[in-house]
Amino acid sequence: MQLISAQLTAATTAIRSVLSMEYPADAVLRRFFRENPLLGANDRAFVAETVFGVLRHKFYLECLMDLVTPRALLFAYLAKFQGMNLRELTPHVSESEVKWLTTIKSIAVDKQPLAVQAEFPIWLVEKLQAFMSDVDILDLGRSLQQPASLDLRVNTIHAKRDNVLEMLKQDGFEAEATPYSPVGIRITGKPAINRHSLFLSGHIEVQDEGSQILGYLLAPKRGDMVVDFCAGAGGKTLLLGALMNSKGRLYALDTSEKRLNNLKPRLKRSGLSNLHAQRISNENDLKVKRLAGKIDRVLVDAPCSGLGTLRRNPDLKWRQSPESVQELKQKQAAILAASANLLKPGGRLVYATCSFLLEENQEIIEQFLATHPKFSLLSCTELLTQQKIPLETGEFLQLSPKSHGTDGFFAAALTIRKDEPLKEPKPKPEKESVKVKEKKLVKAKKQVPAKTTTKKRSR
Repeated sequence: MQLISAQLTAATTAIRSVLSMEYPADAVLRRFFRENPLLGANDRAFVAETVFGVLRHKFYLECLMDLVTPRALLFAYLAKFQGMNLRELTPHVSESEVKWLTTIKSIAVDKQPLAVQAEFPIWLVEKLQAFMSDVDILDLGRSLQQPASLDLRVNTIHAKRDNVLEMLKQDGFEAEATPYSPVGIRITGKPAINRHSLFLSGHIEVQDEGSQILGYLLAPKRGDMVVDFCAGAGGKTLLLGALMNSKGRLYALDTSEKRLNNLKPRLKRSGLSNLHAQRISNENDLKVKRLAGKIDRVLVDAPCSGLGTLRRNPDLKWRQSPESVQELKQKQAAILAASANLLKPGGRLVYATCSFLLEENQEIIEQFLATHPKFSLLSCTELLTQQKIPLETGEFLQLSPKSHGTDGFFAAALTIRKDEPLKEPKPKPEKESVKVKEKKLVKAKKQVPAKTTTKKRSR
C-alpha cells in the first residue's frame, strides 16, 4: 500500500476527533466525512480502517509510548498491526520516529499483561475473571479485535435466499450462506452493498447473523400479536414481520423518535403492511399498559453495554465503565418487568443483549424469575431445534465471534404459565347417625296409607 500524505493527515485528524470518546466513533466519522467532501473512496476507506484499527489496539499502543498523540498512534498502528515496513514509513516520519518505530516492531505482544493482550480495560478484565479463565478472556479479547464480517438478511417477503445468492455471485460478490440463520448471507470484504439494486429494492438488509437468530428464537407466527419492545432502527422488527408473512399485528416501540424515523425508509422497502411504530416515553408509557396481557410474542433487545459488538464498535470498551454498567442493569430489570406484563398466558418473551457480562444477562433473568413465579425458562437449544437451526448453547443462547462467527449475543426465552381453572369438588354425602336413620324410618311409615279390607258377602 502506497501511503499518501493527504491520507495520513486526514487519518490523524479523524483519530484526534474520536479520542475524546464523547460520541460513538462511527457517528464522529460520518460527521468527519461530511466536513471533508473532497476525500475520495480510497481515502475514506483508509481513514475508516485506520481509525477503527487504532481503537481496537489503543491499550497496547499507548503502552508503547511516553507521549500519546494521534500521530504517534497512527504510525505505531501502521508499523505494528498493518505490517508496514520502515521503507514505506520513512518518507513521512523523522529520524527519531524511525528509531522508535523500529523498537515498537520488535516488542512481542504476547509478553504484555493480560489486559493489554486482550485489549480490555482493567475493570472489564476483573469482571470477566469472576466467571472466566485467563485463557478464555484472552481468546475472547483476540476474537473481538478482528474486523466483523458483512452479514446480510434476505427479506423473504420479496425473495428466497438461493436466488439472492445466485444474483450476488453473478455480480461478482464472494457470497455464501450463513451456517445458522436460514435467511443469512455472508459477504467477503466490505463492498458498498447499500448501493446495490437488491438493497435498494428491499430484497436484502444488513444484519449480523446473531441478530437474525434472535428472530427465530422468538418464532412469531402468522396472525400473532407481537411487540419489539426496544426496536431502535428496526432491523429485528423487519425480520419478525417477514417471519409473520406480514400477517397479524407487529408493534415497534422505542423511546427515540430519531431511531424510529430511521426505520421508515427500511419499512417502505420491506413490503410489510403489519408493522406499527410507536414512540413511548418510557417502559411505563400508557401505550405499553394498554397492551397488557394481549401479546403472543415479546422481544426485549435491552439497552446494554454493547461489549459483544466490539468488532464493529471498538470504542465502546473505552466509553463504558463500571458505573455505566450499573445504570444499565437497573434499566434492564425495569424494562424486562414492564415488557413481561404484555405477555398473554402461554406466550413467549425473549430477553436479549449484545453483552457477555453475567450481570447484564443471567443475573437479570435470575432476579426476574425470583420475583415473577408464574414465569419459567424455556430451553433455547430446543426452541432453535424446532426451527431447524443446529445451535446447542444450552438453556440460554450465547454466541461469540470465536465459536460462531457472530457478534457476542445473549438471550433467554421465557413463558408465562396458563392458569388452569380450579374444579369445584363434588360434595361428599354425610354419614348419617343411627338415630337420624330411625327418625326417617318412623316418618316414612307414617306417610304410608293404611291398607283397606272388604268383608265377603254371605250368600
